[in-house]
Amino acid sequence: MSQYFSIHPENPQQRLIQKAVDMVRNGAVIAYPTDSAYAIGCHIGDKKALDKIRNIRRVDDKHNFTLMCRDLSEIATYAKVDNAVYRFLNAYTPGPYTFILKATREVPRRLMHAKRRTIGIRIPDNKIAQGLLEQLGEPLMSSTLILPDETLPMTDAYEIRDQLEHQLDLVIDGGHCGLEPTTVVDLTEHQPSLVRVGCGDPTPFEEV
Repeated sequence: MSQYFSIHPENPQQRLIQKAVDMVRNGAVIAYPTDSAYAIGCHIGDKKALDKIRNIRRVDDKHNFTLMCRDLSEIATYAKVDNAVYRFLNAYTPGPYTFILKATREVPRRLMHAKRRTIGIRIPDNKIAQGLLEQLGEPLMSSTLILPDETLPMTDAYEIRDQLEHQLDLVIDGGHCGLEPTTVVDLTEHQPSLVRVGCGDPTPFEEV
């Protein structure tokens, strides 16, 4: 049965943040709030936890996961960032966007797009998520918490606990999240390409 932490969305209790991070380091799969919807995440190097997330979401090994990063300097470790890409990232992070970038060798192969060698990266504008990332000191391997046969992500921690308490190790209740996943933008070519319209304003990328 999963543990359940109620963490204040504006003033996260550091004791609980540290406990959550310790659980992640020890192989836990957690549900946590972001600036779009709730996400499900684990340690970047934990294959067993990754397989557990795939099982919960019922996705195959071709599913694209996202690296949730704390800042731009961390992104540069895992993705190739030139001046043009940096300007976009600097303008629209933190925020409810996922950017598709060319991966570096630091990204485990199982997380990359098999053919394109790309990775989804994002910096959440959420104090709980940022607290987790700051204490962890590396990205969280994440996916939007959308259950099988559903089209919208989960937004309520009580509901997450009711449905997934025997599959998750920890549910972090940070209050109600939005109803949409992130807006996804591909930055691997010369011009940005809008892949999915979500919570983030797509207008800047439609105009390019």
